[in-house]
Amino acid sequence: MGRPSDLPGILTVMVDGDLFEDCPDLAVGYIREPDRIEIRYVNPAPSTEPATDAQEQEQEQDREQERIADPAADAVTVREIADAWQRITRRLQDNAPDSHAALRAGVGPAVIDALERDLGVRIPPELRALWLLTAGDAGVGGRGCLPGNQALMSLDEVAAFHRQQMDAQVHEDTLNARRPEHDRFTVWKAAWIPVVSFGPADRTSGLYLDAATGYLGRWSRYNEAPGDELDTLVTYLEEAADMLEAPGLATRDRPGLIGGTLVWGSRLDAEQEERWQPLTG
Repeated sequence: MGRPSDLPGILTVMVDGDLFEDCPDLAVGYIREPDRIEIRYVNPAPSTEPATDAQEQEQEQDREQERIADPAADAVTVREIADAWQRITRRLQDNAPDSHAALRAGVGPAVIDALERDLGVRIPPELRALWLLTAGDAGVGGRGCLPGNQALMSLDEVAAFHRQQMDAQVHEDTLNARRPEHDRFTVWKAAWIPVVSFGPADRTSGLYLDAATGYLGRWSRYNEAPGDELDTLVTYLEEAADMLEAPGLATRDRPGLIGGTLVWGSRLDAEQEERWQPLTG
């Protein structure tokens, strides 16, 4: 039910005070885990007066600054990314060598710094850590190694797609200036960094990392619903690793093999089903 709050890992749900006697509108912050829900705060809801574009931009910058300042937390995140990615690549190396060979090598900090300048947004430490390990997935037969046969985008593709979407937003802003407030449309925000695409050569949909909140979001050319799951990059990669290591417990997708290629079961056609073998633990 909740949406990401300004605090990493904490979701917020709004409660309408009109439903209860002498109760204001409330913002309830909580942590959602598979076996428990823990309330972290209950605060009066912020004003519902529409914010101006300048106010929204300032709020987004404030959220992004809040995420910058904890070196200890960043160090933990970097270790979690490295551990999850090593678990994924170990399974690929042992079971799907063709998919493993399609992964691009990591890049150096200077390359990521250059991309950061190009995008005009700070690269979060979790994404920087991942790109130091691998700078994309070339895929095999149009399939990437992530659930849904999605693929990590190369840094060139990240820059090009971000630029394309920001150009589209400039056009949309021109139209928004003539629209009433409730009809204005956001194509893309500067803080949204594209990370995962539908396939190695397919940009119809994918995942971006919101540098302001630390959560992944979905983009789609066809305006598909974003889904209920609210992942960080860490939890997304950890779940992919979990599914590869314990395929029998996989929930979102089923890993399998066609020859030396990892192929996830959610996007099999009839011809592939005949050759597909489920991955075993």
